[in-house]
Amino acid sequence: MVALLVVAVFAAGVGLAVRLYQQYGDPSYNAQVTRYSGISDTGIDLEFRVNVPDGGKAICVLRARSRDGAEVGKAEVAVAAAPGETRPLTRYRLATSARPVIGEVVRCRAAE
Repeated sequence: MVALLVVAVFAAGVGLAVRLYQQYGDPSYNAQVTRYSGISDTGIDLEFRVNVPDGGKAICVLRARSRDGAEVGKAEVAVAAAPGETRPLTRYRLATSARPVIGEVVRCRAAE
């Protein structure tokens, strides 16, 4: 009975690891902020590039942080690459609830 319980817990752990890797760990959707500007009390302009398959699509999570490190803005942004393009440049105005000091791309994943 104990062996069966150990196998079940191991299988659940492997399943969880696979799911989390699919959601957060795909290195082919690596993003880099190239510039942030337009900082105001209500938003920040982000410019970033993300690796996507040729002509593919991604969903990226963006966030802004205030001086004390609190998250003051967050959004999911769709990114699409034109045929023959694998690193599209994307510009997005992120609305915030307070004045941010930095904008960042938290993660990107394949668009479903």
